[in-house]
Amino acid sequence: STALREWFGHEPAKWAEFQTRYRAELQGHQAELDQLRDLARKGVVTLVYGARDRLHNEAVVLRDLLLGQV
Repeated sequence: STALREWFGHEPAKWAEFQTRYRAELQGHQAELDQLRDLARKGVVTLVYGARDRLHNEAVVLRDLLLGQV
């Protein structure tokens, strides 16, 4: 959500809590997550993000969730 991204502000000190909160938000979108997993099984899926920080952004959390690395 916008509110969560604004709270996080890409501050590495908030990273662990951001991941927890973002995963909780994503649980409300199980159908979309399942669709992304299906697409990933068929080919490459590119996750796009607007953050400058390549290690601390929502795409990293989503990638890990899709890969079952949570």
